[in-house]
Amino acid sequence: MPKPNDHVLFDAVRRDADAYRAVVLALALFAFWWLLLAIFHFFPMLDIAASAAFFKSAACPEGMAEGVVCGDFPYRLDGLFVFLRRVLFYAPSAAAVVVVIALIMALQHHGATYEPQKVRRYGLSLIAFFLGPYVLVNLLLKSFSGRPRPHQTDLFGGELPFMPAGSFSGQCENNCSFISGEAAGAGWLICLIPLLPQRLRLVMAPGIIAVSVVTPALRFSFGGHYLSDVMLGWLSSPVVFLLVVAVFEIARVRKNAV
Repeated sequence: MPKPNDHVLFDAVRRDADAYRAVVLALALFAFWWLLLAIFHFFPMLDIAASAAFFKSAACPEGMAEGVVCGDFPYRLDGLFVFLRRVLFYAPSAAAVVVVIALIMALQHHGATYEPQKVRRYGLSLIAFFLGPYVLVNLLLKSFSGRPRPHQTDLFGGELPFMPAGSFSGQCENNCSFISGEAAGAGWLICLIPLLPQRLRLVMAPGIIAVSVVTPALRFSFGGHYLSDVMLGWLSSPVVFLLVVAVFEIARVRKNAV
């Protein structure tokens, strides 16, 4: 069967309210992500000043070279905060398992009880989880960005030089700071709120939002990431989620236009 050309497809998307809204939101948030990256890249003092607010300097041992910075990030040494971080670390994975179970249960319905929109929402959220926090962040950016974490840099007691956000010339070799994988997972949790039944949203949304915000805040305060790493990491998941939705909306419109 013939496929619609780009001009016809564009007009079809523009006339379809759901598809047009999805594309506009995805592109707007995508552009905002790049704007934030540009701000942090060209104004690196924002990252340095934010991390410095959580760093506690200390006297260096005798014999240390002059100019060496000694100290640590106190929050990462606090047992309560360390425990809380470990618990929250598994929240996105646990939520993904729940979504998988919900998807399997939804697929078991047939005929009048089958809800294609529910299946679609569950499927898209899982695709976004795989492509965002897992592939984009952990497999690609964190492996090749080369940006040292704050506690690894010579500004905050480490040995490596500071690198601005978006620079791929740092000396970190693996599991680097740009961008935060935990923040990306926490950002994905926000995308699950629309999946909740209406009666549960007001009850569960505050808890989900709290976990989504506290998780990157802890990583930042521990000196594990810069402010740009957690902000861009957190935002990356809604961006990927909306892009996935937009692609599937365009595919739906394209199919109907044939």
